Amino acid sequence: MVRLVGVDLPKNKRIAYALTYIHGIGLTSAKKIIEVANINPETRTNDITTEETVALREAIEDPTLDLKLEGDLRRFNGLNIKRLNEINCYRGKRHRNSLPVRGQRTRTNARARRGSKKTVTNKKK
Repeated sequence: MVRLVGVDLPKNKRIAYALTYIHGIGLTSAKKIIEVANINPETRTNDITTEETVALREAIEDPTLDLKLEGDLRRFNGLNIKRLNEINCYRGKRHRNSLPVRGQRTRTNARARRGSKKTVTNKKK
């Protein structure tokens, strides 16, 4: 089992797709990391040697790629949201009320952000 930046990578996936399980690494940056580490992109995580694992760690920590990963990235995003809340701007208010922040409609849809439907019963007259 390969463990990088505190995340266990899935066992039988190609290395580029396995790296995307790390928060902050998408497919494009995963391919760059593999290129820097000089690893065959067809390699599965099962077949990675310890030397290749060390090369991946060094490539991830490479300052030229300038990646924020896992805890640092979560902290960075959390602090940005906290700042928006504190200055009481529109986006901060939307975050606070668990509503869509970027202009989406809320009369219908927005279920992912607002949660499941709460049915309201009609009162009989």
